[in-house]
Amino acid sequence: MTVIVDYDAGNLRSVQRACSEVGVNAEITSEPRRIRRAERVIFPGVGHAGAAMRSIQSRGIDKALLDAFADGTPILGICIGLQISLDRSEEADVETLGLIPGQVRRFKMQSEGLKIPHMGWNDVQVVKPHPILKHLTQGDEFYFVHAYYPEPAHEDTVYARADYESSFCCALGFRNFFGTQFHPEKSGRVGLELIRNFVSWDGRDA
Repeated sequence: MTVIVDYDAGNLRSVQRACSEVGVNAEITSEPRRIRRAERVIFPGVGHAGAAMRSIQSRGIDKALLDAFADGTPILGICIGLQISLDRSEEADVETLGLIPGQVRRFKMQSEGLKIPHMGWNDVQVVKPHPILKHLTQGDEFYFVHAYYPEPAHEDTVYARADYESSFCCALGFRNFFGTQFHPEKSGRVGLELIRNFVSWDGRDA
């Protein structure tokens, strides 16, 4: 069973519909037991890092995600689900899950004409192959809505980059975790292809 983690972060139905489009019956749940027992976990959401951490901690979801990660369960983090999987976020200066070494930074917006949040379609450049990114071509466009971005501690965890203000990591992976700053569930054909790749992924990066 594929589960979609519910922690009041929004956008869950869009992810569930995208899963259905690729033939996967995904269950939305906030129950730690269901998350631990899942074959695959999708950790999505839009929202605020501080509120998201309070929600997952109050429900015991944080420990369930850590257990699933330790057990080798394939996990896909999307947007805020990716961000709070790193060590710390500048948003509310909050300590986060620590599945992947790194920080989450805010765009500085030093370039004239750029706005926060970064919202809309942006091309993505794959910098390193990964099973979840197979069949994608350089310059495929994905949908973004964010003011913060991941800055992993180790460059070898970066799998794709995009440009807004400067080059930033928009897809990263570590062991059985893969995360995207963009929203595959809102990115049409290429987004569905990424989700299709995830639901057949065995949790290895090569």
